[in-house]
Amino acid sequence: MSIPSPVATGTFLYLILGAVLLGLVFASRLTGRLSKDNADIANVVVIISTISTWLFWLCAWMHQWHPLIRPIYEE
Repeated sequence: MSIPSPVATGTFLYLILGAVLLGLVFASRLTGRLSKDNADIANVVVIISTISTWLFWLCAWMHQWHPLIRPIYEE
């Protein structure tokens, strides 16, 4: 049993998104736009929001992949 291709692709894209956002926070810290405390908070926010949106996307995708309720057609 393997991981479906769209799940692997979406997971990879969310990993890239999270890495880019963490890179932006790191760059903001280096340039002095964020203090150390604010950068730490931003890191936590980026990680939690990336995981949460990935989990929401995964649940929505799986719900459409194998629906539990099928339409009943009248003949």
